[in-house]
Amino acid sequence: MQHSAIEVVRDYAEAVFRRAREPMEPLGYEVNWTDQPSRHKTYPGARRLPLAGDPPTLATLRELLTGAEPPAGGGWTLDRLATLLRLSYGVLDRRLVVNWNQDIDKRVHFPHTVWGRGTASGGGMYPVEIYLVAGPSGPLLPGVYHYATGHHALERLLTGDVTPTVRAALGTADGPDHYLLASIRFWKNSFKYNSFCYHVVTQDLGALLGSWDLLGRALGVPLRRTLSFDPGPLDHLLGLDSDAESVFAVVPLPWAGTGEPPDPPEAADRQRAAGADPRSTDPAAAGNGPRVGHQPFERSRTVLAFPHITTVHRAAMAPAEIPDPDRSHDLAPAELAGPPTPLPAPELDRLDQSLTTVLRARRSSFGRFRRPPELTAAQVGTTLAFAAAGRRYPADVKLPDGTPELTRLWLFANHVDGLAPGTYAYRPEEHALLPAGPAPEPSMSAFLQQQYFLTNYTMGQVGAVLAISGRLDAVLAAYGPRGYRILNAEVGTVAQHAYCATTAQGIGCGAVLGFDNVAMNEALGIDTTDERTVLFLLLGGQPDIPADLAYHL
Repeated sequence: MQHSAIEVVRDYAEAVFRRAREPMEPLGYEVNWTDQPSRHKTYPGARRLPLAGDPPTLATLRELLTGAEPPAGGGWTLDRLATLLRLSYGVLDRRLVVNWNQDIDKRVHFPHTVWGRGTASGGGMYPVEIYLVAGPSGPLLPGVYHYATGHHALERLLTGDVTPTVRAALGTADGPDHYLLASIRFWKNSFKYNSFCYHVVTQDLGALLGSWDLLGRALGVPLRRTLSFDPGPLDHLLGLDSDAESVFAVVPLPWAGTGEPPDPPEAADRQRAAGADPRSTDPAAAGNGPRVGHQPFERSRTVLAFPHITTVHRAAMAPAEIPDPDRSHDLAPAELAGPPTPLPAPELDRLDQSLTTVLRARRSSFGRFRRPPELTAAQVGTTLAFAAAGRRYPADVKLPDGTPELTRLWLFANHVDGLAPGTYAYRPEEHALLPAGPAPEPSMSAFLQQQYFLTNYTMGQVGAVLAISGRLDAVLAAYGPRGYRILNAEVGTVAQHAYCATTAQGIGCGAVLGFDNVAMNEALGIDTTDERTVLFLLLGGQPDIPADLAYHL
């Protein structure tokens, strides 16, 4: 059963990576934009509790990169939670910048408005839903709440202390009495991307967790992501159909005045040592206990299910395995030969901006790259350093100290002042680039444009492409089927860090999945290995005075 689940996940991922050459089913799918779901899930009839809407000025990116953020301690409060939610997933402003997207003419009409948020999301779909499970130690009535992103408010869905249900799903009897549950509602993305959805939304989750990593540290209350647990009881608690929406991450919130909780994974390990698997799914147990009765509003008249999504999701729901410490080296990517090219030291002064300001200003470039000005090697180095720092995060399933991270960063240097065109691997330990190969003929711009199968970017205007890769087979061998979700979560986290670094520096950034992964892997020389490019970030200059609308909330 476990072996077949790994094969299902591997086959899906490989189909995603080859889709530029072999389109994924359903072939000929057309998006029904008039029947798309709402960007903001809400529960009519649920009591809505407004949250504080004016976030404070937080630590700077420089302080976060150098470890000079506020010391940890104090626990979470309702005001801190409001800041976390607003700056990560709440609506911050209206976006009406002129760009090369084909639907720009519709955006001037209010029903088609694009609302900006601090965290990036594939296609601007924002499929993650956030729930708060509150216990008795905080100011709220104990129960389950949904974060209504369009209202920046909590919707009370259930009353009563149900935190034991969350702890049981995590495999521990200990822990705090407040939790954030991050679920993914597939239809909010699949209506546009159909079978490709699962790959996108698992990276969207990572981007949100990346924002929470930064915000937690900036607020002095670091957060731990928990990606390995039994989702059945949590889906039941929230009243979800697991095939349509399921909990993907749990984040404990130690509340102010309650002390630091024990580490949940250690408690789970103790139970395993006693001969039990605390996260084994029991369908009967998952169907018992309290359950949210409120029904969410559904805008779409027709909601479609895509077999590829259902199949890979069911396979990837298997609890993550505890990696064997003796095999931790298996996750290390192959070393590249060749002399390193030192990068200029990160320009820390350019990162001297509050995380509050950066998240409010973050946006995707959507084809607005312009040369000149040229991207500089110092800007590239600063972005790589901050992005690589996103790979170090507290999580429930981590390998022993010294184990390599799950991802590696690459660079397709196109027009970078101070750096020869070509392909490189980034070595954060030395803050240097290792040569992966020469610039493709006839030029890097021509190669990138040829491999990009969408029309919203002109590669001749792009300074560089940052590629994030991972060793899919090695991760699946270490973590089991859920390793695919764990890998994509790290990819999304790294991407969100890159967005923040480029925003602070005033350069453009756009995450894309529209490259031919096979050709890009060949250019990096990893096509004969199990390492795969997973996500790409375009970097470059952009107009200083874009045609835009200042509409801040």
